[in-house]
Amino acid sequence: MSNILRMHEHFDDSRSAAGTWSPGDQVLWRYLRGDQVLDCRPVTVVRDDPDQLAVWLAGGTSRVKPMLPDGSDIRTAPIERRFRLGRIPSVVEWHGTGVLMLARPGEPWSVWLFWQPGWRFSGWYVNLERPRTRWAGGVDTEDHVLDVWVTPDRRWEYKDEDELAASREAGRLTDRQVEAIEAEGRAAVAAIEAWGAPFDQGWENWRPDPAWPLPQLPDDWADNVRIA
Repeated sequence: MSNILRMHEHFDDSRSAAGTWSPGDQVLWRYLRGDQVLDCRPVTVVRDDPDQLAVWLAGGTSRVKPMLPDGSDIRTAPIERRFRLGRIPSVVEWHGTGVLMLARPGEPWSVWLFWQPGWRFSGWYVNLERPRTRWAGGVDTEDHVLDVWVTPDRRWEYKDEDELAASREAGRLTDRQVEAIEAEGRAAVAAIEAWGAPFDQGWENWRPDPAWPLPQLPDDWADNVRIA
């Protein structure tokens, strides 16, 4: 059995109920659609403070990824059909050098740092998502499709604007929901342009502890879903 914090424990919205995690703890970062877990990432806790949660998704980690019903990658479908097809969760390996994921309480996005081989910093990926619900075994959220990419020299651009439009056309998102997500995007851009936390905290120079074991995907990765 892995040392993922046990998932059958009682969970609650409050930090006090979920407890505080220590560096090296292994938890789950999950993306839901309704009550279904479509994306589940076993991660290692880097830091867990009242103002920020930081976790490390190591290369080679087995994780759950949403795929098309025939098992193919979502982006292989034409954009006009991409959100009219169903999704199934599939276990795959996370490739690459790893991703540092940062989240601040109440913010409708998380910030991911990417590196190329040799620890050459690629940039920040601002993933718009529902503010995370914290529980004993990790955090749950829902992806909001639109994202923002920030280069090391602080230039930014929106990502997946076509997918947000396709989500609306397919009826997955309402006009009101899309407007709310676009407002989240503008708020994220304002945070980027202000260059406060976490962008100004030097995380691009951070490195994982080489003693950390690779987190394992537990059999009960889809249990205890918390719907906000």
